[in-house]
Amino acid sequence: MTVADPPSLPPTELRAQTSGFVRVRTADLGGRRVLEIDARGAEQAGALVESDGHSMATGFRAAREQRLPILLRIASSGANAAEGVAALAGWAAAAKELTACSGVVPSIAIASGPAVSGPALLLGLADHVVMTPEAYVFMSGPMMVEEFTGVPISKAELGGTPVHDRTTGLASFTATDEDEAWAIAAELLTFLPDHTDQQPPTQQCLDPVDRLTPEAYDVLPASANGSYDVREIVTAIVDDGYLLEPRASWAANLVTAFAAIGGHTVGIVANQPQTVAGTLDIPASQKGGRFVAFCDAFNIPLVTIVDTSGFYPGKDTEWRGMIRYGAQMAFAYARATVPRVNVTTRKSYGGAYIVMDSKNMGNDLAFAWPSAEIAVMGAKGAVEILHRRADPAEQTELELAYEDRLLNPYIAAERGTIDAVIEPETTRAEIHAALEMLISKREKLPRRRHDNTPL
Repeated sequence: MTVADPPSLPPTELRAQTSGFVRVRTADLGGRRVLEIDARGAEQAGALVESDGHSMATGFRAAREQRLPILLRIASSGANAAEGVAALAGWAAAAKELTACSGVVPSIAIASGPAVSGPALLLGLADHVVMTPEAYVFMSGPMMVEEFTGVPISKAELGGTPVHDRTTGLASFTATDEDEAWAIAAELLTFLPDHTDQQPPTQQCLDPVDRLTPEAYDVLPASANGSYDVREIVTAIVDDGYLLEPRASWAANLVTAFAAIGGHTVGIVANQPQTVAGTLDIPASQKGGRFVAFCDAFNIPLVTIVDTSGFYPGKDTEWRGMIRYGAQMAFAYARATVPRVNVTTRKSYGGAYIVMDSKNMGNDLAFAWPSAEIAVMGAKGAVEILHRRADPAEQTELELAYEDRLLNPYIAAERGTIDAVIEPETTRAEIHAALEMLISKREKLPRRRHDNTPL
């Protein structure tokens, strides 16, 4: 069933006669009504005066009160120095109102030029950012960087679109121009509700929900340590093999994507074995935690595909805060109240087993393929710890015994941490049936001011 397009309505302007260049109005985005804040300045590289900040704040507040998605279009070099602190006060008001929108209405930003200092932080506050080749985003510009470090650097090197696409993760998507950015924003909105009290839109589904998926299992290599592209499994499962994948180039060892199963929006989280063997590192934990929290805020069920041997080991990773960042992923899943289905395809070891939405983290249904290995660690590592004095021949024998006895999903199923061992060819049908069963799930968090995410 397809949601009918709403009747076309003329745009409504807010603060139309105020000074400054920011314009606020309702707009049509792919048939959906949104609150558009156009903060693209032509003069002085879009330097914001006080009224511009207050216009943005008014737009964000109206979006929250009227329960409309936000579309922020920005090209601004920051506060106008001639206005001094007053310009900063206007920006602060905008940041406060956008923060208040978080988790209430989805916010999408299109960066098509400079976004420096305050405007850069607005992009950091948005749920999703689309960047064009002309965009560059940073807190401190090249001149200040060179002054403090002595190293000359260009705008593109410091904060160009490729930097935020692959290195920082700020850009959810990249576009060749503003028209394509608009189209991407419209496509993203097809998976999202207008606000947190609404369910995501239903899409027409001509793809049979009981379609068999033998090709999903065929992706797995013969070797247990072989790599493959987990997207091939995901596309076999979802409607028409279609994914919309934010932050595809950043933290590539974890795939996050919007898709549909049986016409209903789902959020996909999947380990990617072809990048650092699908292990979880700091960027992947941040990426996964943010995506899970977003889906939970907007009533999008989560489907987690697990194939990971654990957290990425290394001194540098530990020193940079792997514990804190890994906890973000666990935190996001543990507090999520939307329907959650987990499928283990191959490996699920150690701490990564826990944070990839295990049964103990509160998932609703946990499935496993017969090829799944669910354990504290792999056979080789376990034998080296438990039988370190054994000779190589004995260790090989012990490894085989460990694999036969423990590295299979049936032990986990006996203990209740796996609900069912399913055939790979029935994966799509099993997930759809699980989500249909969970469609009426309602879960409330304990009353409190707010939680304290491990940042």
